[in-house]
Amino acid sequence: MKQSLFEQMGGKYKQQGDYLLPYLTLPAEEEQPVGIWGQRHGRFLKEHHRILYYNLLTDGKLNSYLADVDRQAEELISQLVKQMAEREGVTESLKAQNSMVWIGQMNSIRNRAMEIVNNELIYN
Repeated sequence: MKQSLFEQMGGKYKQQGDYLLPYLTLPAEEEQPVGIWGQRHGRFLKEHHRILYYNLLTDGKLNSYLADVDRQAEELISQLVKQMAEREGVTESLKAQNSMVWIGQMNSIRNRAMEIVNNELIYN
């Protein structure tokens, strides 16, 4: 029996019922931890940008891409929180004087920073 081009290039088939299916594996990828921001971006890509998602997946680059997005998001959030807190005068002295006001203002700042990261990095 003549070999197919797939077999000539080293590919193998496996029997699945009455069909011969190509035996395909993904390239090995270094496993990196992906946090919440990377997971959210991964879900967004899978739902709204399927071609990019599957290209990254089949190239073996999805995990490293999502881990990088997660690192960028964390850095951006910490930078934004620090800048907003300085601009609005939320300091350690306020924390010592009135901790409840400080907590409320920091929560507001953190929520705004998370919204910016969502709009600019995660769901874009």
